[in-house]
Amino acid sequence: MDLYFMRHGIASPLGTSGIKSDRERPLTQKGLKRMRKAAKGLSSLGIRFGRILTSPSLRARQTAQLVAKELNMEEQLEEVKELSPEGSVQGLLSSLTSYRAKKQILLVGHEPLLSETVSFLLSEGSNIRIGLKKGGLCYVEVDDLPSQKGALLHWMLTPKQLRLLSGS
Repeated sequence: MDLYFMRHGIASPLGTSGIKSDRERPLTQKGLKRMRKAAKGLSSLGIRFGRILTSPSLRARQTAQLVAKELNMEEQLEEVKELSPEGSVQGLLSSLTSYRAKKQILLVGHEPLLSETVSFLLSEGSNIRIGLKKGGLCYVEVDDLPSQKGALLHWMLTPKQLRLLSGS
């Protein structure tokens, strides 16, 4: 199973324009522009996802929607509460077992949950320090969930590298 972890784009701070809850924080104009380019960069890699899973938070949903639209995969988009900012590694991994039939899954969410999940998969529970920037992407391969052997890190791309792949 190929798991791709993408952190949401740049979002408006809490309190901006009456935003009262963390879940309501939208992507900024800069965040939208950069994520459109990053989505084009991702598209240039030719990856097809069996499912695009997103946090219910607005900024993550917007990020996932931009990617799904660019890849013509809107029908593959699904909200998963375990990807929300208060989600846990074990809860997320447990929810992913129902997607075993999907070979490639994109997970769009938040820090520190994404990097903690990657760390857990790579180190079989030890802590590896991984930093996933806003709009960044990480590709990890696991034999199965729960993983008995640990995962294989194929690559990580910064948001700038993804945007450069867009060619524009």
